[in-house]
Amino acid sequence: MERYEATATASTPEQVGLSFLTLAHTLREQVDQHMMATAGLSLSRTKVLQALAGRGALHQAELATALGQAPRSVTQILESLERLGLVSRTGHPEDRRRKTVKLTHTGRTALAAAEEAGTHVLRQLFGSLAPQQLTDLDALLTLVRTTLAGDKAD
Repeated sequence: MERYEATATASTPEQVGLSFLTLAHTLREQVDQHMMATAGLSLSRTKVLQALAGRGALHQAELATALGQAPRSVTQILESLERLGLVSRTGHPEDRRRKTVKLTHTGRTALAAAEEAGTHVLRQLFGSLAPQQLTDLDALLTLVRTTLAGDKAD
């Protein structure tokens, strides 16, 4: 197993956690900026389109739940996506407030471009890691994610 050069001082969990949060924030910004510049979609809008592509037509409340977001936040994103012709929203015949959202053909095309742009950035940033480093990083992230999931269950 390949070893990485250790720093001169021992890292504490707090230092590593803060470093990770900073890196995650910067990485998200980089991906978001590249997706906007290349495909015209932000990461948050792309996630909405991905949910619709994966699950099919959904009521707005179901979509908000699937995304783990507040319904009002999702409504604002959907309004802008509808203006761009990327989604269509249709009212329920008996409840005008209840809307069903569906991905359009144009939305599928935009989603593919956004995903390609996001993949490009991630390959560029993580492509410099050796295969074993990628495997090690993935294992460490899985361990942290598992710990976090265990904490939520308590």
